[in-house]
Amino acid sequence: MSEHRRKPPQPQGGGRAAARRGQSGSSSGRRAAPRGATGSFAEPSGPGSGPSSHGSAPGGRAEARRAAQRGAAGRRRGPGGPAGPGRGGSRTAPPGKKRFIDYPRSGRYGWRRWMPSWKLVTGTFIAFLGSLVAVAGIGYAMVSVPIVAKTAKAQNNVFEWSDGSVMVATGGEVNRQIINYSEIPKEMRYAVISQENKTFETDRGVDPKGIARAVFNMARGGQTQGGSTITQQYVKNAMLDDQSQTLSRKFKEIFVSIKVGATVHKDEIMAGYLNSAYFGRGAYGVQAAARAYFNKEAKDLNPGECAFLAAMVKGATYYDPAGATSLDPAATSDANTRRATRQMQDTLDKMVQYGHLSAAERAKYTTLPTVQSPRSNSRLSGQVGYLVDLAKAYIVNNTDISADDLQRGGYTIKTTFDKKKVNQLEKAVQKVRKANIKPGQRPETDKYVQFGGASVDPKTGAIKAIYGGENATKHFTDNADATGAQVGSTFKPFVLAAAMKWGVRNPELGPSQAQDERTVASPDSIYIGRNKLRIKLYDKSVWTDKNGKEWLQTNDGNESVGSPPGYNIDLREAMRLSVNTAYVQLGMDVGLDKVAESAMDAGILKGSLAGGDYPSFSIGTSDPSAIRMAGAYATFAASGRQNDPFSVSEVRSKDGTVFTHKSKTDEAFTPEVADNVTDVLKTVVDKGTGTAAQLPGRDVAGKTGTTDGNKSAWFVGYTPQLSTAISMFRMDDDASNKNRKFLEMYGTGGQEKIHGASFPAEIWHDYMAQALQGTPAERFPAPVPIGKVLNAQPSPSPTPSVTHSQTTSPSPTPSPSETEITPSPSASGHCGFFGCDNGGTGEPNGGNENGGTDGGPSPTPSITEPTGPGTTRGNGNGGFFGGQDG
Repeated sequence: MSEHRRKPPQPQGGGRAAARRGQSGSSSGRRAAPRGATGSFAEPSGPGSGPSSHGSAPGGRAEARRAAQRGAAGRRRGPGGPAGPGRGGSRTAPPGKKRFIDYPRSGRYGWRRWMPSWKLVTGTFIAFLGSLVAVAGIGYAMVSVPIVAKTAKAQNNVFEWSDGSVMVATGGEVNRQIINYSEIPKEMRYAVISQENKTFETDRGVDPKGIARAVFNMARGGQTQGGSTITQQYVKNAMLDDQSQTLSRKFKEIFVSIKVGATVHKDEIMAGYLNSAYFGRGAYGVQAAARAYFNKEAKDLNPGECAFLAAMVKGATYYDPAGATSLDPAATSDANTRRATRQMQDTLDKMVQYGHLSAAERAKYTTLPTVQSPRSNSRLSGQVGYLVDLAKAYIVNNTDISADDLQRGGYTIKTTFDKKKVNQLEKAVQKVRKANIKPGQRPETDKYVQFGGASVDPKTGAIKAIYGGENATKHFTDNADATGAQVGSTFKPFVLAAAMKWGVRNPELGPSQAQDERTVASPDSIYIGRNKLRIKLYDKSVWTDKNGKEWLQTNDGNESVGSPPGYNIDLREAMRLSVNTAYVQLGMDVGLDKVAESAMDAGILKGSLAGGDYPSFSIGTSDPSAIRMAGAYATFAASGRQNDPFSVSEVRSKDGTVFTHKSKTDEAFTPEVADNVTDVLKTVVDKGTGTAAQLPGRDVAGKTGTTDGNKSAWFVGYTPQLSTAISMFRMDDDASNKNRKFLEMYGTGGQEKIHGASFPAEIWHDYMAQALQGTPAERFPAPVPIGKVLNAQPSPSPTPSVTHSQTTSPSPTPSPSETEITPSPSASGHCGFFGCDNGGTGEPNGGNENGGTDGGPSPTPSITEPTGPGTTRGNGNGGFFGGQDG
């Protein structure tokens, strides 16, 4: 039997027996060691080699147990394992060839094998630091200090008409004059230091925390901006040849900043930064900025003006009091003024806090300094400046090209604007203005008169022409894009579309059930045209405001319209004559939420819609832009297919085409709904309030709009090929007037009152006649009958009368086909926000919340009752990209 299978001898204790066993083991060798023993207790190679050769014993029972355990461990590792050959291997590998990097570690097992030694960790760390130093050294050596004279360069952007011909090359002009450090006021220097980099005078040019944050943001795909020192910002301004947002560029910027911080004096860095920074209005450097905003030399700036300019460095788009709504609808004049004031005051406070300005001096500058109006390039005069701004805004809001990218230039921008149509629209406005608007003769009524207009292709949404104002270098708000002028009765087609798309609610059901059970209305549905109609909810209960006051809707001229005795009128006729009462009640029956949805489906922006808390929402208290109104009516012209208006079809750079517009057409309405709306609006032009817009031989559909208080007037109309909106209003355009507001137009142009049927319709007609010249006359699709005729058989009702009594009992709630007897105000009555209160009777009356009143041909009134105009405005904001506060 092999010795490896022989059982180890049982321990016998010490004494003589142990001595005998030791002697026996010395003579026989193999029997002396327990099975599996290793090391010095393994098989001796010869006499005298074992532990007993010197007469010593193995150590009794404890030694035997340890020997057995070591043997068992050797067997578990197995033959040929890492412990060595045989089953009894050692815990330490036999010496072999040493590795330069001992990892994984030899002679270690389990997790210890993968745990690096302290020597390896230390060596790796030292090597990493050495590599960083080497890379930094190479990077530092390879970069050079930027030269101020080579900064702030830019290329032109070339804007093209829709036919590819050049409109204007602009954007590359550099308005800059370098001045010495001594000419820069110390307040200007400390304003930017206090706001941007308070440690500028002591730091080494870089901010480690800011760098780490920028790298982290870049790794996440975000922006690298934030946390830069003035030195880094100066370097960034100087590196205009490489403005890519990449890690390699960021590291290059860091190395340049470190070198600048180490080799360039702080005074030179500050002068370079303030001579190259962009302050808005095309001004590079503090000298150009001082002239652009204050028309003075930089050295003459006071601390308040310096703090103001420090805010402009942060981004003139959002701080220039003149506003920049063409780039961002949020950058209105009022909003920018508030932001600039807060930033200026914060900068002054920090200057005091850091010891750069005395508290007494700081106390002198508590309001925003007077800023002059922006000056534009003469090449941007007339309509060109509005066209360029509109195209820029579209690019910034719809492509990956930023405003900074556009400022640097190098792009060729093909617009949708038709040069011929732009000129024709401008001439049509100028013709009316020259013939009728006489501010010198009638300053009280004709001063501050403004027009706006836009023309859109229904098939694509391409903006073909706009009229933004008299001159883009003198009037800075684009009247085609955002004015805050309410649209009045031109909003009524959206109410009719909602009634034919969703239908009116069932008055016998609760609100939740009524939303699901609706009846689509026919244009022949019957409603009431009586003046001062008490407006009801869809369930026939009388509408009241939060104070319990009823709403009595008036018509233009306080005239009741319709067939006596009930003054019933169908929706087609009510649209033709622009009867407010019928469409206000229709809006309540459909639901103002559905009316708003209908308008948005057509293309009106949600931000331009007034609050839907009052019945007058249906007659135009909202203030969309002319562009959006033309685009929304274009949806009807295209049989319900909606395309968002756009002004840029293609953008190219030296690298090729970087943007191409792709139209996205949505079905806002079915052809049945859209074509019926068109058919009703065609009646308005054929024999209604819009007859002044007729084009012989062509189908024309449109709607007039006039707001309460006569503060704005519109005509929006279309043919199958072109949709155009024209607005007219009065607004104090003095930029220094912080409380600009819309003014009444009674007596303007020598007319008693301005209607959409007057000057706006005349401009529309003259322009469209020229714009469509030479194009074939197309017809609108024949409408398919739609919906149910609501209130087709009205019940008999008493003849309405006018009552001049002190007390009146309200009549029972009638059906939509019934008429109501509504008291007129007494001589002592008071007209206010909700209409007229009947003297001291406490009679609740509704009224006109600035809705559409409309003009044009009017039927002979059967009842005429006086009422007072309301004056509140909608909560608007309605431009091409979201609009601005009115």
